[in-house]
This record gives sequence, C-alpha cells and structure tokens, in this order.
Amino acid sequence: MEQEKGFYWERHARVEKFFLKNIDQCRKESTALARFEARLVKQTDTRLLDWIDHLILPDSTRLKDTMDGLGFTRITGIEVKAYLHPGVLLPAIVLADRSADLKQGVALRVESISDFLQVNNMRAEIEGQPLAPFRRAVVAVENDWVVLAVERRGTRDFVPTSPGDRYGRDYLEALEAWQNIPRGLEDEEQAWADLKTTVDNLVRKLGPDTAAHIVCLGERFYWQSRNYAARVQKGRQDTLGLGWANHDHHTFRSSRHNFAKLISLFSRLGFERRERFYAGEEAGWGAQVMENSAAGLVLFLDVDLDPEEVDVDFSQTELPARDRLGTVGLWCGLHGDSILKAGMHHLAARFDFDLLREDIARFGVRFMAPFSDFSYLRQAFSVAENWRIELNRLHELVARRAITSEQAERFSEQGAVGSHLENIQRQEGYKGFNKKNVSAIIRETDPRKGGD
Repeated sequence: MEQEKGFYWERHARVEKFFLKNIDQCRKESTALARFEARLVKQTDTRLLDWIDHLILPDSTRLKDTMDGLGFTRITGIEVKAYLHPGVLLPAIVLADRSADLKQGVALRVESISDFLQVNNMRAEIEGQPLAPFRRAVVAVENDWVVLAVERRGTRDFVPTSPGDRYGRDYLEALEAWQNIPRGLEDEEQAWADLKTTVDNLVRKLGPDTAAHIVCLGERFYWQSRNYAARVQKGRQDTLGLGWANHDHHTFRSSRHNFAKLISLFSRLGFERRERFYAGEEAGWGAQVMENSAAGLVLFLDVDLDPEEVDVDFSQTELPARDRLGTVGLWCGLHGDSILKAGMHHLAARFDFDLLREDIARFGVRFMAPFSDFSYLRQAFSVAENWRIELNRLHELVARRAITSEQAERFSEQGAVGSHLENIQRQEGYKGFNKKNVSAIIRETDPRKGGD
C-alpha cells in the first residue's frame, strides 16, 4: 500500500453522486431513516453519509456495469458480494441476490448497537455475539427498504459471527491490558519493551486487525479524558448512541529518536504505510500516513525533520536526536511522545463543518481558523486547552537549550497547548490531505506561539 513521494488522491464526484442518489432513494422510502437524519443533524452536526457503513443494493448486470465504470473493486476473502472504491473515503456496496433476506437498504455504523437501540427507543434482534468483530441489527423495514445498525471491531466482513466465549474474554482482557499500559515511565526503553509485549499479546490472541481496533479505541478513551471539546462532542453523539464511529484519522506525535519505533509498533498492528508528507525547511516537519484498511483505521504520525531529510524515507530511517526542536519535537518535549505519555495530539472526525463550529460554541468550544477550506476538504482544530508542564521536563529542555529560561517560566505559569478535536468535512470522496495547509497549522500550533 505504500505510496510514492509524489502520490496524490483524486476527487471522485461521480462516485459520491452514485452514493447520494441511492441514499436519497432510501430516505424517500424509509420515514425512519428520514426522521433519524433530522435528529442526527440537529443533535450532532454530522452528515448521514459519514455514518453509513455500507449500502445493500439488489444485484443486477446493470448495477455491476455502473460500478465497474466508476472503478469499484470486489472485496476479496469474504463470501458476501461486497465492493469498495479504492480511491475514495466512502461506504461499501453489498449486492444482494433475489433469495437474500435483506435486498436493499442502508447500514449505519455505530460503536454500540445496544446503546443505539436504547437511546433511540428501538427494539431489534442483534445478530452476532457481544464484542464479535461484526454485529448487526435490523432497526427499520419499510417499503422493502431496511435500515441496519452495525458494529465493527477490526474486520471488513459483513456476516455476523459468534466466535465463542473465550473470544469475549480475550477481547476484554486485551482492552484492559492496553488501558493499563504505563504512561510516562522515565525509562523509555522499558516503556517501549512493555508496549511491544502488549501489542504482541494482543495480536497473538485476536489478530492484528482487532488488536488495531483495541489500541485506537483505548487511545480515544485516553485522549478524550484530556480534551474538553472531545467530551462535549462525544456526549452529543451519544445522545443518539453513535460513539466515535465517524472518526477520520488518529494523530500521534513522536520525538525523532522514537519515530522508527512508532512505525514498527503500528506495523505490528497491521497498519501499512501510505503517503508521506515532506514539508521541508519552511515547516521543519514530516508525517507518515498509515492505514489498516481491514480495521477501517487511518493514522497521521508527526515528527520533526531537517531539510536534508526530506528526500529519504524517514519512516524506515533512524532519525538522530537533536537539541533544536521544531513544533512537533517541542510538543513531545513538553508533554511526552503521544504513545508514551501525552496521548493523541488530535482525533479528526467527520462533521458538517459549519454547523459544528456554530453549535458547539454554545458549550464554550471554539475553533481556530480553517487550515483547509476547499470545496472537497475543510479542516479546523478546536482551540487547545493548555496542559500543565512537569518542572523536570522544563529543566531538561532549558539544559538542552531547546527553550529559553523565559519560555520555561511562561510554560511553568501558563502551561502549553495540548490536544485538539479536528473538524473535518470531505466531499467528492476525497481521501487525502493537503500538505501546504497542514504545514500552516503545524506552525500555528507551535507551543512557543502561546496557544491560539
């Protein structure tokens, strides 16, 4: 999956139009879906499209020809006839034959079907064992159209499973193990050894894809505990029993000497390298995008870079430590690397961009100016809260001449910018990021700027 330096994602307006046309048909046939969408927009400032896991459509030669023309490919390794478009960030398509129980409809992805049923006052049989990789429930049937709620835990399959009692115990023990990883050990080598052991145990018990799901779930818990904007929006989404199933990408920051270890750790979890960002001398940073497509997870991994390093594959090259710190390195120096101490720099989730900015302000959450404002990609960070800085970290940074004594005094009194919630809206199936605009927000969130 690794992409070359010059790789870029294309926009696919025709593919998005195909989805919107079919969703609109379901909306017209299903009053339950239409009512849910109205509540969705009002209570969460999100769009229906961003919660759809897959569409179920009747199999036909005409439909297959249309999908072939748009560039869909069949998902291999599963029994169901399911298709994805590899170039877009849009739902899957499941084709149903005439004998299928479910012939056409929309499947909404949620973190917990039981939560979804309870808060929406619905009753339905949940297919699949609790905590299984894939579960579903038919929540509405109308005019031969169905609305499903589905859960995923590291699988691309569409068939509910019941892997047995041992599986459920292994899953809960694995989540507990990740949530109990030590944060902030002084001995970083021991911390990395503990992380590697924990990850290897998760993979051995559950496979890399479900293990990846567990790690990102645990990291969202930790990030949310340290981010007010996240807690506010998660509460709004939970009024409909949705959770964070609208996540777009998880962003971790790393010091230079730990970056190769971070890449290796996520590789063990089934993440593959995608495009790299080389922002060069002007911005002083780089990032590796990684994706576990089976688990439906994307990572954005940030690191400081020197100008002469932009032409190397820094995701596989050991980067020597340096005293001069860029924005990413200083954030790690103040708070600790994301995976070791600080938690994620931000979670990006998909929203109605303008509605979220307007409505969540009522709860005291403000957003910075957009750092991408294109028709196909809009992005903005919440204004970060300042986190308290440990004095030993400030003393070490001053000793390394990474910050001045005056800056250390200010950080001691005021703290430094912590984490964000990212508001992102994608159009035309656009799957990528914008290097220039990401570079701008990296500079804008430098702790030396003082916050917002």
